[in-house]
Amino acid sequence: MDRKAPAGRPSHLKVAAAFAAVYLIWGSTFLAIRFAIETLPPFLMAGFRFAVAGAVLYGWARLTGAKRPVRIHWAAATVIGGLLISAGNGAVVWAEQRVPSGLASLLIATVPIWMVLMDWIWWSHARPSPWVATGLGLGLAGMALLVGPEKLSGIHRIDPAGAVVLILGGVAWAAGSLYSLRAPLPESGLLATAMEMLTGGVLLFLAGLATGEAAVLQLSAVSARSALSLVYLIVFGSLVGFTAYIWLLNATTPARASTYAYVNPVVAVTLGRIWGGEPISTQILLAAAIIVAAVAVITTDRARKTVAGKGSGDPQGGRLR
Repeated sequence: MDRKAPAGRPSHLKVAAAFAAVYLIWGSTFLAIRFAIETLPPFLMAGFRFAVAGAVLYGWARLTGAKRPVRIHWAAATVIGGLLISAGNGAVVWAEQRVPSGLASLLIATVPIWMVLMDWIWWSHARPSPWVATGLGLGLAGMALLVGPEKLSGIHRIDPAGAVVLILGGVAWAAGSLYSLRAPLPESGLLATAMEMLTGGVLLFLAGLATGEAAVLQLSAVSARSALSLVYLIVFGSLVGFTAYIWLLNATTPARASTYAYVNPVVAVTLGRIWGGEPISTQILLAAAIIVAAVAVITTDRARKTVAGKGSGDPQGGRLR
């Protein structure tokens, strides 16, 4: 006879499956993006992905009882979607035309660093604790090593334009994440995220049209790998991964759920090397170890403060991969 979890508590198998989904699926989205934009214009691809996923989530949220959002909710969702989806994810899809997916994931992994700095300077004005200050120093050092001179590693230096765009995208992602903690959003987190996906997806689609991507899109030239990657990003990256994370927030502690922040880059770098043939040097490995350690330190401190009642939990923006 199978042993069942106590009433009201999920089984260990379900928790493990949800963690595996968040770790592996979100970690794999960077490589999936690289495959998708091989024959699909980046902004149109990302816009279609998030608009479809947002529409599905919106419909599901409303069917399951979420109240209809009002104008102020849509205004806030548009700002967040513009920062997270349009600017943040848009930076990733554009930069991955020039930067390997694993390196892109490492630069985007620095989002908690920008969040701490922005929260310190513009909102709380509270000096970071020694623990967080250590994390900030490690993160900045790791980022400097990652984009540093090629003489350090013997491989080609990371593309400067791609690196700058990714860093700016991370800053936008951090700003949107912080704003989402204070924004007037619907009570339903599922509905709020659906609205952010919808508005951000529309903005990305408009960006694609404005940059002439429609003129170069040829459906007959889209490869099977790109098409399947787009489907994977919609179904697994945006729908399954998000649902698993939302479930984890209720089934375990925020501290455990937030571990995706420093596991995803490791998964992304590994998959980029195995399936994407992306180079890995001693410099990249060292920079990855430093950045992941920095994110772990900062995320752990944020989770501890949340449990103590001093924080607001994980911002919605960090989950929109």
